[in-house]
Formats: sequence, C-alpha cells, structure tokens
Amino acid sequence: MTHIAVLGSTNMDLVTYVSKAPQRGETVTGREFRTIPGGKGSNQAIAAARAGATVSMIGAVGNDAFGVRLRDTLEHCGVDTDSLRTVEGPSGTAHIVVDDEGGNAIVVIPGANGTVDHLSPGDEGVIASADALLLQLEIPMAAVVAGAEAARRHGVRTVLTPSPAQPLPPELFEATELLVANEFESVTLTGRTDVREAAAALLDVVPEVVVTLGAAGCLYRSRGTEPLLVPAPQVTAVDSTGAGDTFAGALAVALAEEKPVREALSWAAAAAALSVQREGASVSMPYRPEIEAQYTA
Repeated sequence: MTHIAVLGSTNMDLVTYVSKAPQRGETVTGREFRTIPGGKGSNQAIAAARAGATVSMIGAVGNDAFGVRLRDTLEHCGVDTDSLRTVEGPSGTAHIVVDDEGGNAIVVIPGANGTVDHLSPGDEGVIASADALLLQLEIPMAAVVAGAEAARRHGVRTVLTPSPAQPLPPELFEATELLVANEFESVTLTGRTDVREAAAALLDVVPEVVVTLGAAGCLYRSRGTEPLLVPAPQVTAVDSTGAGDTFAGALAVALAEEKPVREALSWAAAAAALSVQREGASVSMPYRPEIEAQYTA
C-alpha cells in the first residue's frame, strides 16, 4: 500500500457559521458554532488516509483536552501518530468564520505547532520510508525545510502547499518537487496577477506546479510541457474549509500510485468537490469509494 508521510500542523478548528461574514468593526449573529479537529497537516493526513494510503503524521499537540481529541481523531481515521509528540501548553487552534456561500476567513493560533522547529529522532526514518511527503507552512519554516531536505536525500517526492502564503527560502524551493498553491498563494509567491504567468514563473524554482482554481478546476505546469487545465466537477459549495487540503492529500496518493498526471488531478478534484458539499474540514473529507464514484476520466 502507498505510504504518505505528513509533516505539519494539528489544530482544533473553532468554527462559526454566519449568513454574512462581519466587516471590520461590525458585529453579526451567527447561527451555529462547532469545534472540529483540523490543521493543514492533520487535514492532509486524513485526506490521504481516506483516499487509501497508509499515513504517518509528524508534528505536535498540546497536553490539553484539544490535544487528546486531535490525536484520537487521527488514529480513528487510520493515521499513525507515533511521531506526533505531546508538549506542554495548548494545542493549536484555528478560528474560522464560514458564510452561507461557503466562503471562509481563518485566524490560526500555532500553540504546540510552534514547537515543531526541527526534526526529532526517528522523523527522518519515517520520511525515508514514504512514497511522498506532504508539507504546509503552519509550523516553523526551519522544520519544513528540514523535512523537504530529508525527503530529497532519500528520493521521496515532496508535495508542498505554501499556506499560509508567505515568501519561501531558496533552500525550500530547491528541495520541493511539486508545489500545490491556490490563486492567492501563487500571486503572493510571484507577484504575478495572471494565473498562467504565475504558474510559469514558479517553474523557475520548482519542477512541477499545480494552481488550484476553485470551481474552475486546476492548472498544471511542468518544465518542458504545455499547460494542462483540468476542470472540477460542478457542485454547490456549502463550506470550502479544507478543500485545498483534501485536494493535496488525494493528489499525493494518486501520484504515488503512479496514476497519469491528468487522471491524478481529476481524481483529486473529485475529492475536493465532495468535501465542499459538507460542513467542516476533516469531517468533510471523502473516502476512496466516494472519490471513485465521483471521479470521471
């Protein structure tokens, strides 16, 4: 079975559902509040596990009630948590407002994730045993770079989601094989407002790029090939939280299984389309049979 390692964050998502998100200085009445296990690392781990891979999670939770629940959720989803350490203090949290159109705004408090600033003993071995390493930017950059460089040493494909969007150090670009960014992230990294130009510019620093385009699908670029635009299934979005993580997790599994690129992208887009039709992040992520039923070649 395909093995995916994930180095990244675990957060408890504190989600408020509103008709319309408040503007600065405005107070609105919400209709529902939920606590949902999340974090980009944890989300990608669960997405990959539900898509059919064996998954190992590398990161940290706090020694609070949220930490217990976050670990239990990963384990319930079949994710190995032997490399998920428990540290003193609070777990990470994400404060999310979701409007009736499925849009969201998020504030992340790192908590225990801020302690993941290096690889711990045994982490490199977990990465070396994987077919792919999933990375995001909700833990300190030093650990992200260390993980990517470890993957490169062992010939493991690195899939990086540059979120939260920020400038990246050259050594991270050098150790990244596939960059999966949304439109905003591609603009932040390149300064180009046109998606095709942004994707082309990113090829100067990484071999492969995917820019996700929401309901419009995704754009794939690799060096020496023509751009590939892959559409997404047309669905009504309820909550887009975690859709990008669902896409990245499913894509890593598909590529590790050596699916052709177009098929892998369509398969990942089908997974993301399923996730936006449900509320929440990790709880919305589809299982492999659902993806197979949604996927059309």
